[in-house]
Amino acid sequence: MAESKRRGEEPADDDFDDLDESFDDAVDDDADDDEDQPVSRGGTATRERRKTEPADKPKAKKDVTRVGMFGRLMRFFREVVAELRKVIWPTRKELLTYTAVVVVFVAFMLAIVAGLDYGFAKGVLFVFGNQE
Repeated sequence: MAESKRRGEEPADDDFDDLDESFDDAVDDDADDDEDQPVSRGGTATRERRKTEPADKPKAKKDVTRVGMFGRLMRFFREVVAELRKVIWPTRKELLTYTAVVVVFVAFMLAIVAGLDYGFAKGVLFVFGNQE
C-alpha cells in the first residue's frame, strides 16, 4: 500500500477492486431497503389498497347500515374532541408574546397604509382638485 502512494506510480488495482466491491454491496443493500417500504408522496399517511378487491365495489344492501342524523352529529363531535386533544396548546407566556407581536405588526401596517392613503389623497387633490 505504501509503495503504491509514491509519486509517478500507478496505484495497485487490488485497492480499487476492494472499493468497488464495498460500493456495490452498499448499493445493493439500499435497493433492497427501497423495495420493502411503500413510497409516500407527501406528508400525509397512506394506506395500501388490497389487490384482491376493487376499490369501487359497491356493498350489498344488507352490509350497509345507515347512521341517523344524531349519530353522525355525535361522531363529528367525538372526532373534533379527538383532534383537539392532539393540539399542542401554547403556554400563557407564549400566548401573550404572540399576541403582542401580532398587535405591534398590525399597528405598524396600519400606520403604513394610513400614511400612503394620506399621501395619495393629497396628491390627487393637488393634481385634479382644490389646490389649497
